[in-house]
Amino acid sequence: MKFTLSWLKEHLDTDEPLDKLADKLTMIGLEVEHIADKSKTFAPFTIARVVSAVQHPNADRLRVCMVDTGETSDKGEPAYIQVVCGAPNAREGLVSVFAPPGTHIPGKNITLGVGTIRGVESRGMLCSAAELEISEDHDGIIELPADAPVGVGYAEWAGLGDPVIEINLTPNRQDCTGVHGIARDLSAADMGRFKDPTIKPIKGEFPCPVKVTVEDAALCPGFALRLVRGVKNGPSPEWLQKRLTSIGLRPINALVDITNFMTYDRGRPLHVFDAKKVHGHLTIRRARDGETLLALDGRTYTLDPNVCVIADDKGVELLAGIMGGEQSGCDETTTDVLIESALWSEINIAQTGRRLGINSDARYRFERGVDPAFMVPGLEMATRLVIELCGGTPSENVVAGQALPDDRVIDFPLSEIKRLAAIDVPLVEVRRILGHLGFMVAGSGPVVKVAIPTWRTDVQGKADIVEEIVRIVGVDKVPMTPFDRGEAPRKPVLTPIQSRTRRARRALAARGMVEAVNWSFIAKPQAELFGGGSKELALANPIASDLSDMRPSLLPGLVAITQANADRGFPDVALFEVGQIFRGDGAQDQFMAAAGLRRGMASSAGLGRHWSGSATADALDVKADALALLAAAGAPAQALQIGAGSESKNFPAWLHPGRSAAIQIGPQNVLGYFGELHPRVLEALKADGPLLAFEVILDRIPEAKQKPTRAKPVLELPPFQPVARDFAFIVDRVVKTADIVRAAQNVDRKLISGVTVFDIYEGKGIDADKKSVAIAVTLQPRDKTLTDQEIDAVAAKVVAEVAKRTGGNLRG
Repeated sequence: MKFTLSWLKEHLDTDEPLDKLADKLTMIGLEVEHIADKSKTFAPFTIARVVSAVQHPNADRLRVCMVDTGETSDKGEPAYIQVVCGAPNAREGLVSVFAPPGTHIPGKNITLGVGTIRGVESRGMLCSAAELEISEDHDGIIELPADAPVGVGYAEWAGLGDPVIEINLTPNRQDCTGVHGIARDLSAADMGRFKDPTIKPIKGEFPCPVKVTVEDAALCPGFALRLVRGVKNGPSPEWLQKRLTSIGLRPINALVDITNFMTYDRGRPLHVFDAKKVHGHLTIRRARDGETLLALDGRTYTLDPNVCVIADDKGVELLAGIMGGEQSGCDETTTDVLIESALWSEINIAQTGRRLGINSDARYRFERGVDPAFMVPGLEMATRLVIELCGGTPSENVVAGQALPDDRVIDFPLSEIKRLAAIDVPLVEVRRILGHLGFMVAGSGPVVKVAIPTWRTDVQGKADIVEEIVRIVGVDKVPMTPFDRGEAPRKPVLTPIQSRTRRARRALAARGMVEAVNWSFIAKPQAELFGGGSKELALANPIASDLSDMRPSLLPGLVAITQANADRGFPDVALFEVGQIFRGDGAQDQFMAAAGLRRGMASSAGLGRHWSGSATADALDVKADALALLAAAGAPAQALQIGAGSESKNFPAWLHPGRSAAIQIGPQNVLGYFGELHPRVLEALKADGPLLAFEVILDRIPEAKQKPTRAKPVLELPPFQPVARDFAFIVDRVVKTADIVRAAQNVDRKLISGVTVFDIYEGKGIDADKKSVAIAVTLQPRDKTLTDQEIDAVAAKVVAEVAKRTGGNLRG
């Protein structure tokens, strides 16, 4: 909902500054989303006169202009400014808009500077309307009247200093879809005096010849109509055009502009028909199957009986409460006009709008509900505007249905304010607030009677009345009251597996991988490759022949996506998926797993120190992915072991036996696997290799042990600088790298904070049955800075422990 400050002041007598009004609007529930203050945007732009305009010496289409901006020199003489201009209407004596260097030009999104154009200096710019974004005219610079005051700010002279306020309405505040209702709320919040003059009825000069029939009162509870003869349609007056253009609406003609003004000013959508284009009488009914309407947006809509329409004897003329028809629209030839003001079913309007895909200003208001008591007064107000702007003679009103709803009165205990909001509001203040909002309060005892105004259909009970009082008093006055947690600690919102799933996704995304989401079904041959394909996992009624079995692994889907990317010229892929896999038909056979796949140059080498120094993905990349995932999911890092395929229980056949391994905690709990996919599997899946993959079962991660303590966890940052030392050991080729890492960690677990492998070498200079493994050991002192002697002592222990456990020797 948009409106200008001056428009608001037509309904609210106030001297409050704009910032205070905006803050109060947000505080009372009408959240201000944006304020566009053109007076600030256009502050540097001034009115100037072109004193001379001569041909540019080096360009046929440019002129060198001397511009009078109203500035004077020290001697009191005019200080003209030289401007190079390419506009065809730049000429001597022209009064236009000048922008000095340093000005931001909104239409071009540039900031001016002193420049040289074809060898001639230019110290500013003469602007077009398009460059100022006040119209789409870019054919030449703005031409102002000859008597426009030189040196005066353009925004001030042109009246462009009216700020535009945009608020975000909640669906229940139908009363604030018009500026009139917004002013009422601000008045209740002590921001000014509300202006609400009585709308006087217009006396009809003759009976309306058009009759109205309502076939279904549930779709149209009320309908009012009148004819105005002898109108003269044309452009609307300047004040009305400014009202509409200020909020982004395009003026069309006086009759249409009046209905748009009523929509935004009073929240009362109306429609005007060209009476000479209406055939016979009007009927409000359901559309018939196959009926069509060419609407005012230029589109033809096919209707059905769920759509409510206004029809004449010839056919459909209007989509009720949403949009009019092109055939009966008003133009410059219109002389007789039918003005319609109606009430519509909110639910039907919303359903019709969604079904036809129409979002109009009328639908926005009718689907929220409009004031039923304003149906006839709205017609009277629109009639007065038509007569004032277009002339004409009005008929008597034709009213069908029940315009006024039944009175609604709520017995309201004043104690409810204290009970629900924990604040004390005296009865005098309650009367003032509710009275300004249009409610009527009767009684003085502990329970008062509150009559609900017709424009507040959202107020249905006592809690709604408390809400009205609290939002005007101020939500900031409501004291903060903590929830009673009781003696038992709060239970976590997420289950352990939900928490692991979230952390797993974040960890893998942080490693540069892209998440994929696949079907939980795959083809039987694929399921058999990954340990599935059993009868109990086959679907009784698959949706497709290639989606016949529940998936035993996440990897078949990832392989298919990777190959599809490669086929389309994107061979370097790093994907992951987190989801369920199925190893049987029991609940104990369903697991939450996380899997990832890398191909080509999609390695993790850029994420840290990488021993291979290669950007091509390899087994160590997916190993690092799996370990990062497990660390994020809460697996005990010190207990993790890397086991070769031959040593792991039920090692999967879809991995290459010599280029893969298992991640486990002891021999019984295998958390997952990583490595290169077997060539036989790639051939069966018709995928190009090599492909590096990992899969981890999140359900198998052991729960962290809860240590009873009253102390709050504190982030401890050691005050001393860590020290890193590198070691290279010559060991037998059969020695596991993990054994070397574990031996170094066991030297001093309190002092050694990390051990990482950064190089493995086999080849020239090393015996054929040996290899070189280089590790980096990080020492993190806690109590004091380590001396060289202490560091050397720890290093000696590392060398001795590795030699003892693995038989390795320090490489010379």
